[in-house]
Amino acid sequence: MAKNLLIVESPAKAKTINKYLGKDFTVLASYGHVRDLVPKEGAVDPEHGFAMRYETIEKNEKHVDAIARAAKAADHLYLATDPDREGEAISWHIAEILKERDLLKDKSLQRVVFTEITPRAIREAMQQPRSIASNLVDAQQARRALDYLVGFNLSPVLWRKIKAGLSAGRVQSPALRMIVEREEEIEAFQAREYWTVEAECAHPGQAFTAKLVKLDGQKFEQFTLTDGASAEAARLRIQQAAGGRLHVTDVASKERKRRPAPPFTTSTLQQEAARKLGFTTRKTMQVAQKLYEGVALGEEGTVGLISYMRTDSVNLSQDALAEIRDVIARDYGTAALPDKPNFYQTKSKNAQEAHEAIRPTSALRTPAQVARYLGEDERKLYELIWKRAVASQMIPATLNTVTVELAAGSQHAFRASGTTVVVPGFLAVYEEGKDGKGKDDEDEGRKLPLMKPGEDVPLERIHADQHFTQPPPRFTEASLVKALEEYGIGRPSTYAAIIQTLLGKQYAVLEGRAFKPTDIGRAVSKFLSSHFSKYVDYDFTANLEDELDAVSRGEEDWIPLMEKFWGPFKALVDDKKASLDKADAGSVRVLGTDPASGRPVSARIGKFGPLVQIGTVEDEEKPRFASLRPGQSIYSISLQEALKLFEMPRLLGVDANGEEVSVGIGRFGPFARRGSTYASLKKEDDPYTIDLARAVFLIEEKEEIARNRVIKEWPGHAVQVLNGRFGPYISDGKLNGKIPKDREPSSLSLEEALALLEETGKPARKGFAAKKAPARKAAAKKAVAGEPAVKKVAKKVAKKTAAKKAVAKKAPAKKAARPLSGDREPAKPLLTAAKVAPGKKRVVKPAAREDAPF
Repeated sequence: MAKNLLIVESPAKAKTINKYLGKDFTVLASYGHVRDLVPKEGAVDPEHGFAMRYETIEKNEKHVDAIARAAKAADHLYLATDPDREGEAISWHIAEILKERDLLKDKSLQRVVFTEITPRAIREAMQQPRSIASNLVDAQQARRALDYLVGFNLSPVLWRKIKAGLSAGRVQSPALRMIVEREEEIEAFQAREYWTVEAECAHPGQAFTAKLVKLDGQKFEQFTLTDGASAEAARLRIQQAAGGRLHVTDVASKERKRRPAPPFTTSTLQQEAARKLGFTTRKTMQVAQKLYEGVALGEEGTVGLISYMRTDSVNLSQDALAEIRDVIARDYGTAALPDKPNFYQTKSKNAQEAHEAIRPTSALRTPAQVARYLGEDERKLYELIWKRAVASQMIPATLNTVTVELAAGSQHAFRASGTTVVVPGFLAVYEEGKDGKGKDDEDEGRKLPLMKPGEDVPLERIHADQHFTQPPPRFTEASLVKALEEYGIGRPSTYAAIIQTLLGKQYAVLEGRAFKPTDIGRAVSKFLSSHFSKYVDYDFTANLEDELDAVSRGEEDWIPLMEKFWGPFKALVDDKKASLDKADAGSVRVLGTDPASGRPVSARIGKFGPLVQIGTVEDEEKPRFASLRPGQSIYSISLQEALKLFEMPRLLGVDANGEEVSVGIGRFGPFARRGSTYASLKKEDDPYTIDLARAVFLIEEKEEIARNRVIKEWPGHAVQVLNGRFGPYISDGKLNGKIPKDREPSSLSLEEALALLEETGKPARKGFAAKKAPARKAAAKKAVAGEPAVKKVAKKVAKKTAAKKAVAKKAPAKKAARPLSGDREPAKPLLTAAKVAPGKKRVVKPAAREDAPF
């Protein structure tokens, strides 16, 4: 065993670094965090200086034990976890565990930090060891304690007042508020009509269009023309005044410079990867992690291709600057190189300037050179990072904008603009993506023909176009990250975790690439904004981040910060627990009165999600419930739409054999039913409009599939050869086994089927166990003939039914699906967040490298 032990976070990084350090070192991975707070109340004790009770994360126990064994045999220990607060905290936790196990006696323990995984960076880091930075550890502990206290105290209030399984987070809740407030803006938006007027000019050199800027001697503005009649009248006036041509009154030319964007920070990388590559924030960080930890580059070996990807600094080291400038001179010429390096200042007031920006570890490794060693996602992201870093050190682009004023008579005027690139500068390498097009973007690349004042330009036609103002757009991942950063909410490394929490808790869904809040998300946000407004306030959250940063810099102690937060927060939580009624949740909307019963109709969040309700719990008659259809919201549904939901189940009629056929909505969606056969409706089928013929077709299609499902069976044995979704297989109802591709399924013997089932069998998924094909018509004929076989079948069915009932009694937790229309609330959705009662233990799954927003 080597006498030097170095501990990093990931196994990929350990493997790479081990090659650099050689046989004198053992390099092990912690696999992220090794300890977390005990997942129960009391893990953070405000009564005793916010003492924190930790336990080893179960899935990492074996890695901790491996580190402990290696530490026992080593003389020198080096903690080389990532160079941020989380990494510092992981190092501290490892040191604490080793100390508790009495493994640090007479051993040196030092912290080393590097921001890129290259031989040079590792050697330099090993020559500059230091002790664990207690300020960074305190800041991370304070952040974790705050998240814990908010989550464990606020979430139970949501369970009692809205719905079980909900959660509130210190950073997640303001982010949700942003999404909800934007949706409310969109709903409240009222479109305004306006008209634009354009002239199509037939210049001999090149045709072009010009926009109206003056009408009847007055400046033409967005809402000067607001209806078609006025627009057409204006168009005719202009056309008559122009007389078939426009007169050039002024030509202005102006050069301007556009500077390159700075190299990437975590936030800007997430935004740009979303805009240009379509990556989610989570995917961006996962791919960047691979590039940082190391890629095998043939004979060169495994090398980290980018610097550390969790940073809010835009600085570049002197070595990196020198190498980038060499690449620019080599590949783009010295004319593209500024006299001195470009320096940038971060917009973030909380930037950790000790880090560098995200950059290639060597600009000499061009995207083309490393492409063959990378997967498609890694190649795209590396190219983005490389181009942005190189472009950041190039000269500005020089743009020339030409603006031409054209008169139509004395009272009307048009304007045309075009922007061309004179000197490309950094644009030869990279141009920053944009969320939308502005005026400059429309003109860019557009070249106007050469014109001079006094010239007349032939007019082909004038047209007026109708437009309507648009509501503000929903947040995309890129724009949400940008907004969170601008407000100072959270840290760049937490954005991916925040977004995953919002989606995972089903507080928001992605429609295309845009966030739309769910009814549950809106109810949570409205409740928190109404009763805990201070704690979802953007400024409050940002100021708290500032204070946490002050702790990390050693300017503030973390315990007074915790005390200042905890006192008012706990008092408010206790007050709300005692004073709020269920109705105070803000999730109930009265729609009107049911004309049939005279009872009130309301939309609300129920035990199992959004629903509409006829009546109240105070009525003598039980309330009736119905689930909402996809796309419906309790915040916008009308009374008529709500009443229509109570039409389920709906009787469609009787088929040719006199059996009733109905349609309904169940736990797994809309279905058609005939007797004991249930057939799911297709995506194109609407349960409220489907007719009898279509429903019968779907039912008989389902029965036909079931009849053809059994390929072979053996009387007296549960084993069957069945047709499945992915081809033939063997099943006994408990296990499903594979059939060799070169074997005809119908030729299998019972012995062969049993052997294959034992060899390849895997537990059958619930709901997919083998079932006998329905023989409705055949059974009916046998019943008429009085054949004894029917009695045997009936006995078998009775036995199976009795067995199922017995099993059901033993497992009361598995309830039958409830109807989605009737006198009970809709069935619980398939995916719900588990409610954790105070004091009960639950499985902890902390984010591997991101601050968990709870």
